[in-house]
Parts: sequence; structure tokens; C-alpha cells
Amino acid sequence: MELSHQEVRRIAELAKLDLTDDEVALYAGQLSHILDYFRRLQELDTSHILPTASVLPLKNVMREDAPGTPLTPQQVIANAQDKLGDQFRVSAVLDE
Repeated sequence: MELSHQEVRRIAELAKLDLTDDEVALYAGQLSHILDYFRRLQELDTSHILPTASVLPLKNVMREDAPGTPLTPQQVIANAQDKLGDQFRVSAVLDE
């Protein structure tokens, strides 16, 4: 199935893209190849394959939630861009 230039322009309009004539010609060919590939995939018999969300086994990759040594106030603000004593200084958000 070859997409026409008019169809590509309509798709570009929906995507709010302003394409040149050269881009329309290029994308018409590329999108046509993609659609042909999907058509080939739809021809495959997948009735014997169970639906699945992932082909990988489910596995928790989280570490154990164990308490650690707390940071000192000096360690916490060591890399702060601006600080005042043991506090972070930030730009005012409100006018007052």
C-alpha cells in the first residue's frame, strides 16, 4: 500500500508538522514501508500464543528498605548552590 502525498500531508497536518515537498515524498515512502511491515505482521497466526504484558519474568529489582546512617547537616548542604548556615537558600517564590 503506497501512501499518496495528499495522505502524508493530512497526517502531517494532524501532527502539526509543516513539511516541504521533498519531505512529503520521503515520508510517503517510509510510512508506506512501515504500513507494509505491519500488514505482514497481521498475517501471522498468533492464536496459539497467550496474551502477555511482558516476555521477561517478573522480578523485584528494589533493594531491601533498611535504615542507614543519617547524613549530618553539613553533608546535606555540602553541594548546595547557595546556603546560609545549615540551611538552603532559594530564590523568593512569592512577592512578599
